Amino acid sequence: MKRLSVLMLVAFVDMMGLMIIWPLLPLYAVNLKATATTVGLLAASFPIAQLVSSPVWGFVSDRYGRRPALLVGLGASAFAYVVFGFAHTVWLLFVSRFVQGLGGGTTGVVQAYVVDTMLPRERAKALGWLSAATSAGVIIGPALGSFMHRFGDAAPGLFASALVLINVAFAWKWLPESRWAQAGVTRTATDAPRGSITLGEAVRNVVQPAVRVVADPTRPVSLLIWIYALAMLAFNALPPIFSLYLHDRFGITADQIGFFFMIFGAVGVLMRIGPVGWFNARLGEVRTMQVGILLLFAGFILVPLATSLPLFIGAQVLLPLGTALLFPANSALVSHKAHHDEIGVTLGVQQTYRGVAAILGPVYAGASYQLLGQHVPFYISAAIIVSVMYLTLLIREDTPTPVAVST
Repeated sequence: MKRLSVLMLVAFVDMMGLMIIWPLLPLYAVNLKATATTVGLLAASFPIAQLVSSPVWGFVSDRYGRRPALLVGLGASAFAYVVFGFAHTVWLLFVSRFVQGLGGGTTGVVQAYVVDTMLPRERAKALGWLSAATSAGVIIGPALGSFMHRFGDAAPGLFASALVLINVAFAWKWLPESRWAQAGVTRTATDAPRGSITLGEAVRNVVQPAVRVVADPTRPVSLLIWIYALAMLAFNALPPIFSLYLHDRFGITADQIGFFFMIFGAVGVLMRIGPVGWFNARLGEVRTMQVGILLLFAGFILVPLATSLPLFIGAQVLLPLGTALLFPANSALVSHKAHHDEIGVTLGVQQTYRGVAAILGPVYAGASYQLLGQHVPFYISAAIIVSVMYLTLLIREDTPTPVAVST
């Protein structure tokens, strides 16, 4: 339990540092004369780096241990935040964002650390606590970023870097290696742990099942992954233009923007604490997904129609309400319909498609915001959500006992 507490603190601070920066990034870029299209590309650079680096970090952690992978990843994030703080050109913002993504690729390593150190019956609960810690970082980070901005443009980045460096020191002292210590054997740094796989095998284990989703799209599991990916595509279009829209429409500044993101995160976390389970128990996962999709559709339509900040916030709240119902229910259905020997791989493929959506969403949002108008990205996302609703009509509820699986 001590290790889990330390790991939760590390995950909390890491996510808080990321969210200190994220709401400010579009506004910093615009101040450096970046277009909305460039802002979208800037946002996409993080998931590109994360998607590319995740299997590499997994391989490194299998071969050399979880601890060094985590420490290097955290160190990369600390460096990226310093670059962000002193960035005076758009290309330096790209460097910062890409390096952040490389550091963020260690998410799977954190989860693997839990698997190494917890008994099988305790892992689901431990991963749930870990998710709660990162969620707390999502809530607190944006508000901290806007508060620190009052001390200057460099202050949020430097503050985030200082937090992460303290995190590195904390992890160095209190997080021992987990990969092979559990087995009670002594290995050198160059010894591959028993059962480890090569980097090529790690990549193939993701690529082959991912290709099957495209090759056999009507298979129930494939349909669910398409639902997840398309909904993520629509949702991930929002963050890079959210700050721009609030700034252009309502005059919200960097000193205030973080509090809107805090509302977004808090609603999502509160929904996952209780209401999500209530909906799943009474409606089942398919209908819960459909309710979530309807809320997302309403949010995408109403947000650009809001003529005042109170109306905007009311419409904004519909979006985290929708995602909190849609995505966990979808992941639960994937776990039901996947073969019992392929649940882990299938959920991994689902996250791969999530990464692709996180790349494409900001790109189309930024370009349409600049070329077609401020409201257009929201309406494009609404149209995508209509196609998602159609796909849910092809999924049948055939599991009597809902099982909650986090995103």
